[in-house]
Amino acid sequence: MWKICALLAALFAALTAILAKIGIDKIDSNLATGIRTVVILLLIWGVVFMTVPLSNIKLLTAKNWTFLILSGIATGLSWMFFFYAIQLGPVSRVASIDKLSIAMTIILAFVILGETVSWQVVVGGCLIVAGTLFMLWE
Repeated sequence: MWKICALLAALFAALTAILAKIGIDKIDSNLATGIRTVVILLLIWGVVFMTVPLSNIKLLTAKNWTFLILSGIATGLSWMFFFYAIQLGPVSRVASIDKLSIAMTIILAFVILGETVSWQVVVGGCLIVAGTLFMLWE
């Protein structure tokens, strides 16, 4: 099931880039990011209210809060830079550079989380980096 969800995440990430590129035409990228964030906020909290008992908030620890807040800050900065980049450049190239996050995630998962990295993951990460460099080479 996680693989299906990951594929759907990839599909919606691709749609995000294309729809955002169209949507930021002649407006400030930060304004566009703000509008998008409000939509996401409403969507996600709608899902939370329909599927998660609100009493679960009491289960959150200081560690949960700290790392979720830091993750939110990282997400916000990622979105702001992504939107600005697609406003300035071709979305196909910006998205390919953005996907270098996969290789960075592999490295950080190994270093910070201590995840095991198989040779297939290393080769796949290297191919992503090579593919990105190939797409940018012109």
